[in-house]
Amino acid sequence: MTTIKLAFQLAYKNLMGAGLRTWLTVGVLSFAFVVIIFYNGLLDGWNQQAKKDSIEWEFGNGQLLNENYDPFDAFSLQDGHGILPDAGEKNLVPVLIRQASIYPEGRMLSISLKGIDTNQATLKLPTYLLKESTAERPVIIGNRMAASINMKKGDEVLLRWRDKNGSFDAANVTIVGVFDSDVSMVDNGQLWMPIGKLWEMTGLENHATLYVANKDYKHESIAGWEFKSLDLLLKDINDIISMKKVSGSIMYLLLLAIALLAIFDTQVLSVFRRQREIGTYISLGMTRIQVVALFTVEGSMNSLLATIVGCLYGVPLFIYLATTGIAVPQATQDMGLAIADKIFPVFGAGLILSTIALIVLSSTIVSFLPSLKIAKMNPVDALKGKIQ
Repeated sequence: MTTIKLAFQLAYKNLMGAGLRTWLTVGVLSFAFVVIIFYNGLLDGWNQQAKKDSIEWEFGNGQLLNENYDPFDAFSLQDGHGILPDAGEKNLVPVLIRQASIYPEGRMLSISLKGIDTNQATLKLPTYLLKESTAERPVIIGNRMAASINMKKGDEVLLRWRDKNGSFDAANVTIVGVFDSDVSMVDNGQLWMPIGKLWEMTGLENHATLYVANKDYKHESIAGWEFKSLDLLLKDINDIISMKKVSGSIMYLLLLAIALLAIFDTQVLSVFRRQREIGTYISLGMTRIQVVALFTVEGSMNSLLATIVGCLYGVPLFIYLATTGIAVPQATQDMGLAIADKIFPVFGAGLILSTIALIVLSSTIVSFLPSLKIAKMNPVDALKGKIQ
């Protein structure tokens, strides 16, 4: 215990004696520490937020898709639908998707016309607005869609669609609500209307393209239908987050490498210049392992100081960002991903502790390697200050 205490005391004294060199190393290492936590906290916050919004607005507890429907193939919408008996008793919300066109301000815009049960409570879509409306053909749209067509609640727009026989029909629809959602897949290019009205307009009575499961749904294999679990539906988000973490790690590993290189160089120089001191320690009865441990502790203390310094300016910064969030440009929100106006980083204890462990462990390793030369020194030559 006394040896460990002595090692820390000597290490602290030597680091403070190094002056500016120590604080430059500590500064770079603390900056790397803060950047690692900030970047990973930002991605974790986006990940949690995107998953939560996607589940609440689009995926529910999973989706049951018609076997002929491919979400990535618009041409499959024509035949990708069917009837699922007793769907309501299976805790499923039907959604029928048809291709259509609208003509806002004299221009044509292709859209996805989606019919949904107005009594549903699985998704956060305000379908109660459709149920309460007295309009003949009510629809709700997202704020991005409203901005792109320059329309608001109460406006009418001409809609053209095709029925089950492929015949075209057209009529005005009334926008009875504009909702705010961070999930672009329920907003951009989407018109939502009561599924009963869409059945009437297309002649596809009781048909659905997909069903959204609620939390009470228990999946059983159904011929002609394919169930997509949440893990599968959220795979794209997980893949993007993983890719961002890998690309971001290059940046903070470079910062970490710069600081570790400074520690390594300092240790090499220290062993070279303090040979008489090393010889004195050994002559006074310290074993070579104890001397190696002393110099290793001295190098690794850079990481402990860096952690303290990083916390001094990092903690207030993290608290501020976690409270106020980080604004996201509008262009980024239109990329097809679930991104909110603000991302609130999540700085969990696991992230902070793992980052501290990374900094301390890597600093200890680069401090230990140059110190190995001490084990090969001849105490007599070291006392004479001879270069080994």
